[in-house]
This record gives sequence, structure tokens and C-alpha cells, in this order.
Amino acid sequence: MTDRTGIVTFAGKPVTLTGNEIKVGDKAPDFTGTNQSLEPVKFSSFAGKTVVIAVYPSIDTGVCQKQNYQFNKIASEMNDLVVLSVSLDLPFAHKRYCAAEGLNNIITLSDYKDREFGNQYGYLIKELALLARGTVVIDKKGIVQLVEFVPEITTEPNYDATLKVLKKIR
Repeated sequence: MTDRTGIVTFAGKPVTLTGNEIKVGDKAPDFTGTNQSLEPVKFSSFAGKTVVIAVYPSIDTGVCQKQNYQFNKIASEMNDLVVLSVSLDLPFAHKRYCAAEGLNNIITLSDYKDREFGNQYGYLIKELALLARGTVVIDKKGIVQLVEFVPEITTEPNYDATLKVLKKIR
């Protein structure tokens, strides 16, 4: 695993991303997250499906909430799309937020146990022990088609870029 700087900032301050850097064209690495029922969920269980991994720091911030709302909307409009919404929030926080907001088209996964996603995909922020904001799109063959590290973590991802890639590969 490597440390990378100069990729993202948090509130204007540079942060260090650690873990393996995922790139377009890579075979998507498997990882296990924890769902709202505290059960382990392996990425590989979605093999053969188009998957969007929506990555964010904390469900308890406005930008992260907007991001989850937007990806829930995208998932509702594309019935064969799987959206995995990944953060280090505890599954209880995911469950509370999704129930309160009626978000039932995304699958929230917590990376709190082993930070396996953060390390496998390179989204773990060394200084904050949070995940950076971004998006990964994986096609039905398990190949990464889009990797976005949002340059300023306090801003939303580029939904249009995600939609453009999804339209191309579906």
C-alpha cells in the first residue's frame, strides 16, 4: 500500500490518501462491508451486475446526504443497477438515515471493521481515518470504468460523468 498526496483536499487542506490506487481498466478488487443488519456483504456477490460505488466521509453531513439522495435517485431510474454507498459510518447510522429519508434503492455498506474497501481502492484518508469522497463505476465483467476522487471532499461528486459512463456501458 502506498500513500498519495496532492489528489484531494478537505476544507482546503491537503490530505493523504492511503491504500492501493484503483484505476480505470483494473479488475475491481473484492472487499467486504457491513450492511444495516450487521451482516458481511462481499462485493463479489454482485458479480455480473453493473455497480456504482458511491464513497463518502460521513452520512451526518449535508453533502454526504445529498450524494446518497442523488445516487438513490439514479438507482431508482436504472432498475438493473446496483449502487453500493460506502463510508466508515456505523451500520446503525446508515439504517437511521435511510429509514428517515426513504432511501431504499441503494445498499449502504460500512467499512468500519477492517477498512478493507478504503485500503483496496485507495480512498482512506490517513489524517482523518475517514473515506474520501468519490465514485467508482464497475461494468458487468467486473472491470473499473470510472474512478473519481472528488478534488475537494466538501463538494459533491460529478454525477454527470457517472451517468455518461453508465449510459456507455449499459
